[in-house]
Amino acid sequence: MADYYELLGVARNADADTLKRAYRRLARQYHPDVNKDPGAEDKFKEIGRAYEVLSDPQSRARYDQFGEAGLGGGGMPDMGDMGGFADLFETFFSGFGGAAAAGGGRRRSGPRQGDDLRLDLTIDFREAVFGIEKEIPLRHLESCGTCGGSGAKAGSGPTTCGTCGGVGQVRRATRTPFGSFTQVAPCPTCEGSGQVIADPCNACGGQGLQQVSKTLRINIPGGVDTNSRLRVAGEGNAGQRGGPPGDLYVVLNVRPHPSLRRDGQTIHSEVTLSYLQAILGDTIEVETVDGPEALEIPAGTQPGAVLTMKNKGVPRLGNPVARGNHQFTVKVQLPTRLNGEERELLEQLAGHHTRKGDRHHHKSGLFGGLFGKG
Repeated sequence: MADYYELLGVARNADADTLKRAYRRLARQYHPDVNKDPGAEDKFKEIGRAYEVLSDPQSRARYDQFGEAGLGGGGMPDMGDMGGFADLFETFFSGFGGAAAAGGGRRRSGPRQGDDLRLDLTIDFREAVFGIEKEIPLRHLESCGTCGGSGAKAGSGPTTCGTCGGVGQVRRATRTPFGSFTQVAPCPTCEGSGQVIADPCNACGGQGLQQVSKTLRINIPGGVDTNSRLRVAGEGNAGQRGGPPGDLYVVLNVRPHPSLRRDGQTIHSEVTLSYLQAILGDTIEVETVDGPEALEIPAGTQPGAVLTMKNKGVPRLGNPVARGNHQFTVKVQLPTRLNGEERELLEQLAGHHTRKGDRHHHKSGLFGGLFGKG
């Protein structure tokens, strides 16, 4: 889920009035009774969740420090979880077909799914090409082994909250510029769960969750690239009250190679030839992701030419047999100094080339370009 401040379009130091104005404006824009676009309802729920967290000083402080993991909750709530926000906007939009606020959904007090987690991992260029198995350190929330996730000391258990009667919500009538409506908010005593723990577990302090460090072994397939995401099911934070865990998303960053560059399934690099190798041809050793390989240089290879070595590129993700190519861009290195014998031989060759060109009434060839003679 996106950052709550970004969802509401406010700065991280926004005051309560600024948060409220931003929330009302966006909620009007994305309310399902008004906005029929696909995804508008999900956006409306996200906005409501963001305001619910940031409008409460304690939950906002936890969010600022730990993100969603600090809230101890699961994924996005549904409209039953939205309680007061749903009732509030039913009143606002009653003219569009929404019902007047006369009641609200019962807040769910059952299990809640745990948060998804993100882990950034940097791997080498060759590891991204061929894949690798990695061990990664992970810290996440797991159900307390002492109380089994209930939060209560052994032999005891949660009891119905006396403030809300187990509903998880409290109501109060409020007058606003939009008229009178019944505001429904999470119960401050049980924090919306509908239950309280009179005798909390000593190991987890009644939370039912514990922070655990572990080492996780994951398989990275060949063909991944920077920003590839790997989903590891069930390795996010554990859910509250026995809810299912979230997932872990591993986001990859590939370390650049000093001489190889990747473009999709194609690998690019440069080879530098002497002018004699370019003219006469040669077989040279080049670096590939498979190790050193022999590359054939055809006679008369021009500067800037691209030579292709097939099936030495990056495998297609999910199909390691289908590999791309490795392309080599040719650079020709000209000598900056010649001894007397070398110069004499080249001048003889240049003269021969000139006479041959005169006989055929044309100018061509690499030496004509090198020596400025036809």
